[in-house]
Amino acid sequence: MSCLEILATGPLATIQDLGRPGLAGIGVGRSGAADAGSFRLANRLVGNDEGAAAIEVTFGGLAVRATRDLTAAVTGATCPITVDGRVAAANSVLRIPAGAELRMGVPGCGLRSYLAVRGGVAVPPVLGSRATDVLAGLGPEPLTGGAVLPVGPPPDQFPQVDVAPVAVCPADEIVLRVAPGPRHDWFVDDALTTLVSEPYEVTADSNRIGMRLDGPALDRSRTEELPSEGMVAGALQVPPSARPTLFLADHPVTGGYPVIAVVAAADLDAAAQARPGQRIRFRLKKGF
Repeated sequence: MSCLEILATGPLATIQDLGRPGLAGIGVGRSGAADAGSFRLANRLVGNDEGAAAIEVTFGGLAVRATRDLTAAVTGATCPITVDGRVAAANSVLRIPAGAELRMGVPGCGLRSYLAVRGGVAVPPVLGSRATDVLAGLGPEPLTGGAVLPVGPPPDQFPQVDVAPVAVCPADEIVLRVAPGPRHDWFVDDALTTLVSEPYEVTADSNRIGMRLDGPALDRSRTEELPSEGMVAGALQVPPSARPTLFLADHPVTGGYPVIAVVAAADLDAAAQARPGQRIRFRLKKGF
């Protein structure tokens, strides 16, 4: 069987697919790739089904060795890549000879990169998915050096392109569209205006669950306790600090703080690439 041996992981590397949809009723979140668009592209480049399991790499540092000849692709946050010591290109089809190493450096912008291999990472699924949910503790453990990952049989379809044209992640300010949230009326009259008028900064207290933002306060007009209610990816929940937390892929399925706004689903991939210290600006858009 073809395998990938993990030599190094960087800050965090996890196995992801497209998650566990439809299980919120039993307390299980969707999870899956934080930047689903980059994840899908990596799989398409190597001829996999878009949902085949791959490796999500946070802030570079992954190194793997192939036990047999493998075909791979790296997408998402653009980082330095070498295969067998030679420089390789992101968003392209890569050949990894048996015994060769693929190494990923720190991305110049963006946060999360994806390594897909032809055949997919074939670890056992949990509740129908191979995704690592860091909040619930479901799925495979985060990767560590020395782990060996099985690779599934190659699909019948072969890669049809060599390189995909992809825009580079923004290095300065990220703009995210939002709609008013279900509890926007729990805030003072100008809170929503404040949210979309001033930039917020991504703090270091951020992960796959969500990112805490620093910026202008979003003051509440109602101070009573809110019963827990359902949460979605993209929810901007406001805790007592009056600064919003943006929920990402591994967000809890319920929460007890009011949600002032919700980021458009189409903008969640961009949100997943925001790194600590980067600024986010929200723009109000209705009707989505």
